[in-house]
Amino acid sequence: MRNKRFLYLAVLGFLSFGLIAGCKKSSAVPDEPVTPPVVTTPTGTRDELTKDSIFLYGKELYYWNTSLPTYEVFNPRGFSSNEAELYAMTQYSLDPTTGRPYEFVSNSGEPKYSFFDYTAATTGKTGALKADVNGSANDYGFSVQYNNNTDLRVKYVYPNSPAALQGLTRGCRITSVNGRTDLTYPGAVNFLNNAIFGTNATVTLAFNDIGGNPKTAVISSSLYTVNPILFTNVYTVGTKKIGYIVFNSFTNNASAAINTVFSNFATQGVSELVIDLRYNGGGYVSTATEIINLAAPAGETGNTMFTSYYNNYLQSITTAQRKASILAHQPLLDDAGKLQTFTTGVNGKYATYADLNYSPTAADNIEKFAKSGSLSLNRIYFIVTGSTASASELTINSLKPVVDVKLIGRTTYGKPVGFFPIRIDKVDMYIPEFETKNKLGVGGYYSGLTVDKESAEDLTKAWGDETETLLAYALLYAKNGNFVTTAAKTASLSATATVMPSKLSVAELRAVDEKLDPKGFKGMVMTPDKRF
Repeated sequence: MRNKRFLYLAVLGFLSFGLIAGCKKSSAVPDEPVTPPVVTTPTGTRDELTKDSIFLYGKELYYWNTSLPTYEVFNPRGFSSNEAELYAMTQYSLDPTTGRPYEFVSNSGEPKYSFFDYTAATTGKTGALKADVNGSANDYGFSVQYNNNTDLRVKYVYPNSPAALQGLTRGCRITSVNGRTDLTYPGAVNFLNNAIFGTNATVTLAFNDIGGNPKTAVISSSLYTVNPILFTNVYTVGTKKIGYIVFNSFTNNASAAINTVFSNFATQGVSELVIDLRYNGGGYVSTATEIINLAAPAGETGNTMFTSYYNNYLQSITTAQRKASILAHQPLLDDAGKLQTFTTGVNGKYATYADLNYSPTAADNIEKFAKSGSLSLNRIYFIVTGSTASASELTINSLKPVVDVKLIGRTTYGKPVGFFPIRIDKVDMYIPEFETKNKLGVGGYYSGLTVDKESAEDLTKAWGDETETLLAYALLYAKNGNFVTTAAKTASLSATATVMPSKLSVAELRAVDEKLDPKGFKGMVMTPDKRF
């Protein structure tokens, strides 16, 4: 489906409610649910009607909607909060490969994919869509991770952020936060979450810079423009030119910068490219397609890049069902955020999401390659971790059939589904509404994309350091055509070569990432760009 920018949707009051019969489902592709009969709008408090809407939108839109029970059985008004209801709603659909819900997260009461984004009008709530997608932020501008359970490191810093202006860089070792020197894992995790990602106006740090020199800084939270490109370089490996870009998020403000970087790669004769997505949790699909088209072969222009698949009810929705659809209450705005007059549409006034064609054969749901720029690549290396998700995985999956792709690092997050926002009163609800599959029909990577070379990263090294573990493996493959290292090379190519008995496991690192990068967005936002 064609995409532009993120469009907030206006609320048009509460909905007419229907009761839909449903059954539990373990298949990745939902069956067609029974058409909901329209009934009289019920009465209730604002909170009760919101809870009704959350469930009934899910019943029609959720990718696994047929797994949901009836309204009476689910009883949305019986939940203590919107969040409790959303979590319960997402735990019915089972992934047959794991036997657990698609949205199950171990030791968590939050769903893997779904969430709410509260507007500024809702007191005490903060929006979920922040720096990682909307191009600006009001925070410190850095994140941390454990290299081992006593070694806390800066994992990234946004350029021109408050942290960057105070001299913080990737690889700095944090030795004190707000006067606390015991930063050991796991005891300090909650403290760090509050100190760095809470509501404090400042944070005081003591740290050793990348050269080991002790420093201190008081960093104030302030507004800055997010530049998701954290580092670029070109390396000479034999006769090859290898490009390298660290891309931290698919924001909506990166188009010009991305094109400049790729143009520079082409000018320098880059034939292989390393795209570092190790912390990139996704963002806008439109930004992902830009990068895909810059990296793809020119000969793919006009061919299918990926297709979006909605649940079977939406794919085959009839005219009568459209008129009764709750989507008729969600206006489809134009690029200026205005209503589109559409008198022949379902409500006879303006275009809505009920007017769209959700069939996978519709042109609006098939993204095609359109090569841009002059960069011609023989191979692409993606550096990935468990934090690599959604639009990042879409980028990798779309390029796999058309160019030689190698993945280095750890298995990715696993999010082949995406969403557009549904406005319910003062909250935007994000639930999986579609799944993407590449030109070969490959998708379904709910457990993540597996790597060609598995390795831990080295948080002690600066961006672009040729001895940093994951980058070093990419450069090694560019040189030798394999990941095989000699004994002499092992020390520089593996962060585990140094004895670190207290290094965190993959599962521990994933859990810590949720705590120490809580504003990291995992998702792919795709809003229809349909003119009526």
